[in-house]
Amino acid sequence: MIDYFLHDNWKIIEKGFDPKMNRASESVFSIGNGRMGQRANFEESYSGDSLQGSYLAGVYFPDKTRVGWWKNGYPEYFAKVINSVNWIGIRIMVNGKELDIHECKIYDFYRELDMKSGLLRRECTMKLKSGEKVKIKSIRFCSMERKDIGAVQYRIEALNFSGEISLIPYLDFDVINEDSNYEEKFWQETDKDSNSDFPFVEAKTKKLDFRVRATMHYEISKMGESLQLPVLPSERKKFIAQQTNISVKEGEVVQINKYAAIISNFNYPDEDFKSLSEDLLKKATDAGFEKLMEEHVAVWHGMWDKHDIQIEGDVAAQQGIRFNIFHLHQTYTGEDPRLNIGPKGFTGEKYGGSTYWDTEAYCLPFYLCSADPEVARNLVKYRYNHLPKAIENAEKLGFSNGAALYPMVTMNGEECHNEW
Repeated sequence: MIDYFLHDNWKIIEKGFDPKMNRASESVFSIGNGRMGQRANFEESYSGDSLQGSYLAGVYFPDKTRVGWWKNGYPEYFAKVINSVNWIGIRIMVNGKELDIHECKIYDFYRELDMKSGLLRRECTMKLKSGEKVKIKSIRFCSMERKDIGAVQYRIEALNFSGEISLIPYLDFDVINEDSNYEEKFWQETDKDSNSDFPFVEAKTKKLDFRVRATMHYEISKMGESLQLPVLPSERKKFIAQQTNISVKEGEVVQINKYAAIISNFNYPDEDFKSLSEDLLKKATDAGFEKLMEEHVAVWHGMWDKHDIQIEGDVAAQQGIRFNIFHLHQTYTGEDPRLNIGPKGFTGEKYGGSTYWDTEAYCLPFYLCSADPEVARNLVKYRYNHLPKAIENAEKLGFSNGAALYPMVTMNGEECHNEW
């Protein structure tokens, strides 16, 4: 860990905001639950340097290889876990002006990743160019109990003004991978609806026909009292939003609890998308944010009871080993032998999120020593299930009689790294 982040036994802490460190912070504070992951992008608008990233395990795109030369055995594509729907977004308007963190003066910025509980928290005070000051507090998690559910609690306080605050929760599938070889967007919209209690966007990949549906629901309150106000829906390509305008007095606090269900045909039949996603969301909202968080935290505490490694007398080392354990367990939970461990987990695009040989070299021993036997067994099953493709890989290089060449980089057993 670099000295920019404070040392703590159980937390990663950032005090003060440095735009030059934003991408690093977005990676370090990433969260996930084995099925989906989310970089620590802000809920509000941020026009500064950022890498927006939401990822779904098992959903990838075969991006056509781009090299200046070709050799025997080179693959035609590099498989990439692709940037998926931005489900955390909540645009904020203060007296009609956009709250863009990059354009605000920031005071008292504090962000922490609570590794023991799997929670990302943030607090800060901001002053818009127009003079309004607001204090925000947010909590976010990808549920370890309900693997298709993500939740955000966002509070905003009017510190020095009375007027109007607009909350605009949205779902945005109009995203791109920065490492796209041909600057191509990988998603095509298939359906959307912004004017319902369960607004959604549905999209499919341009190749391989992965289908994903993101649905949201939310609750808005002011000073603890639930609000039922008119909603203004809006849409554009691969995007839906709903806007609520709230009158506030100086010192009043507005809160939104936003829930999202993100499901894919990697895990569910796509003909069941509508009923399943709405059922998942209804059960989540009926439980409420606090109950969902309690369930999620209980799973993490149970994991640490079994898998913690304690180092006495060196806080930095203790923080570092728990950081590694945390990211391993939120990237791979061991329930599905079709999945494996990307080199950066759910924290970014580097290495394409593909499976490298590193799993057996560095990760399998950890799970063998610290997890239930089923977890390591499923990692081995992943390779066993790829044996037919390994034989095909060897045949491409002229080998026969069952010779097998396991790939350096893969998603489905085929080699997809042109420099292996």
